[in-house]
Amino acid sequence: MDEEDDLETVGEELYSRIYPKHKETAGKLTGMLLELPGPVLSQMLQDEAMLTAAVEKALRALQLAQEPSRVTCREEDDVSVSSDSLGEQLFELVDIYNTGNSQKITGMLLEQHKEAVLKLLSDPKLLEEQVHLAMKTLQQQNEETDVSDSSDADDTEKLGEKLFSLVEERDPLRANDITGMLLEMDPAALQQMLRDHKMLEVAVQKAQAALDTHN
Repeated sequence: MDEEDDLETVGEELYSRIYPKHKETAGKLTGMLLELPGPVLSQMLQDEAMLTAAVEKALRALQLAQEPSRVTCREEDDVSVSSDSLGEQLFELVDIYNTGNSQKITGMLLEQHKEAVLKLLSDPKLLEEQVHLAMKTLQQQNEETDVSDSSDADDTEKLGEKLFSLVEERDPLRANDITGMLLEMDPAALQQMLRDHKMLEVAVQKAQAALDTHN
């Protein structure tokens, strides 16, 4: 219940700030902003510029949502609204949710059929569901990336082993040090080095020179 009470207090505070400039739409704008995460709302109440920006975004979204006829009532040629214009309108709406991933989420939503995208522009509730779904998908992708990062570590290890055996042929005594120095290079360069032994030779010589200077 505490959260509901807090939300109500925040809602009243927001409404009182929005009402002077947007009397007719204050209720709707407040409702839209209340969809944002709690910490964002708290920050918004302390930061006037942030609040103004959010209200402007919500206002644009409201105007877009109330004007579906602008898209549907034109002649056939015009109905093929350009993807760019759809993307811009959708981005404005998605950006209100302050996910930090507005660009990615907009791109994901634009992969749907044009009719579905138009429906999103005119149905805020549906849009909200789709944004949450897209956020979940992005989080899952991030988790998978974390897993693949560990496989990157395995790749580096294998790369190091291959590199070591080649370096050992050239400088058995300092193969460990030289391999360590080479592994600091870009992985793509290392892969190329494994294919091009001339390039490896040059890199080993540079590492040897550096070690000689250091010693």
